[in-house]
Amino acid sequence: MSLNRDKLIDRYMILVMKQIATFVVLLVLFLLTTPAISQQFAGEPAKPGLIRINNTDTPSQIIEKAANVVPTNEQLDWEQMELIAFTHFGLNTFTGNEWGEGNEDPEMFNPVEFDADQWAKVIRDAGMKMIILTARHHDGFCLWPSNFTDYTVAKSKWKEGKGDVVKAVSEACHKYGLKFGVYLSPWNRHESFYGDSPRYNEFFRNQLRELLTRYGKITEVWFDGACGEGPNGKKQIYDWSSYYKVVRELQPECLIAVMGPDIRWVGTESGFGRETEWSVLPDIANNDSIRNNSATGQMEEGFVARNFMEQDLGGRDKIMKAKNLCWYPSETDVSIRPGWFYHKKEDSLVKTPDELVDIYFNSLGRNSVLLLNIPPNKEGLIQQEDIASLMKMHETLKRIFRRNFIHKHNFPDQPVITELNYSWNKRTRFNTILLQEDIMKGQRIEKFHIDYWTGSEWKECASGTTVGYKRLLRINDTEGTKIRLVIDASRGSANIKSFGVYKR
Repeated sequence: MSLNRDKLIDRYMILVMKQIATFVVLLVLFLLTTPAISQQFAGEPAKPGLIRINNTDTPSQIIEKAANVVPTNEQLDWEQMELIAFTHFGLNTFTGNEWGEGNEDPEMFNPVEFDADQWAKVIRDAGMKMIILTARHHDGFCLWPSNFTDYTVAKSKWKEGKGDVVKAVSEACHKYGLKFGVYLSPWNRHESFYGDSPRYNEFFRNQLRELLTRYGKITEVWFDGACGEGPNGKKQIYDWSSYYKVVRELQPECLIAVMGPDIRWVGTESGFGRETEWSVLPDIANNDSIRNNSATGQMEEGFVARNFMEQDLGGRDKIMKAKNLCWYPSETDVSIRPGWFYHKKEDSLVKTPDELVDIYFNSLGRNSVLLLNIPPNKEGLIQQEDIASLMKMHETLKRIFRRNFIHKHNFPDQPVITELNYSWNKRTRFNTILLQEDIMKGQRIEKFHIDYWTGSEWKECASGTTVGYKRLLRINDTEGTKIRLVIDASRGSANIKSFGVYKR
């Protein structure tokens, strides 16, 4: 009897020990997968948005943190659009101005053949993925019937005051599979209380609420920094944080550009980005809540005055002085015409297809999203000269990238990469190269070069600094039987997503 009891006790103790062991294993797994703990074991984890720099961080720790800043899902979706459209349209279209005075007669606005479907179809067929509409420019004239001012389309002749451009364009975008964004100018040259900062800021927030609640999903809200004196001689002080709060509350997935925390201006309106373009930048926000879609975040003082004209915004010398590191990608805006609004005298000055392709390579091809302005005419249609140039650009780009001579060009599961080699069975002629990093693992490449095998030796045919989402390189016609990508410098191991070789 005692023996049987001892066996039962032994079995019970074995069962208890197994349960304890299972608990310990689960506890260790939990600790290893908890970010605050796991980074002690596996280094700094990839993190969307913003990473703090501590006073005690060593240079190598700062570099590791920089290597692991990644975009939010919304920022990634935005970068993957690659090419989006701006549409400047309003009273300036009819007056011939670029910046209206704010006292133009709203009855002048009468686009008798207005067709938002035509806009959307043209823009979709040109390979673009979104329309950002100037819902209100500096003159204060609103392309929707706002409840907070009478300076709107409701006072125009168009559709006897019953039209709504914002609604029509948002519906056309939905119909043609495009995303929709709005530009709302903080500057307002019409309202007499502009310069009375508290009153005007509330007015601005109210109009922002209208745009964010009436027209479905808004992918991007575009603010610029234009600011002048009001009728009272006072300069308006914009309450940027409160504007961001409205966006986060009403459209939490919406990105805020370019005077905002999610997307930055590249620094010029030439259509050309930097040779060295980092998406990981220092000192943009000092509160995680801005980047985590919270409504309580504050932007640091001096944010709007940030100098984006420098040639390297995120190099090692910059991030070593940072308090924070964040994913802050660039957007390159440029107009298809000399002006931003339509002017008939510029019909012969529309950028040629070759010029647009050049802009494409020097914006998207330099780790930036291209925002191309296409201004509708007085009739409310995209002009034929613009359409012809857009379609030819799209055809040219499709032809260039139709055939990748590197047939296996995706490398998401590769081990640590310092060099990629590819061989052909015969001599191959090429002159265009595409590189992409897997940015959901961070932007890491600082310097690279590309060699080709002549048959007897390796020769360099291209080189560059940053890659990021996409880098495009145009070179002279080159012929070889092998090609190799060499990573000369990076922040940790490089993660190559795509390597393409083409003949344009």
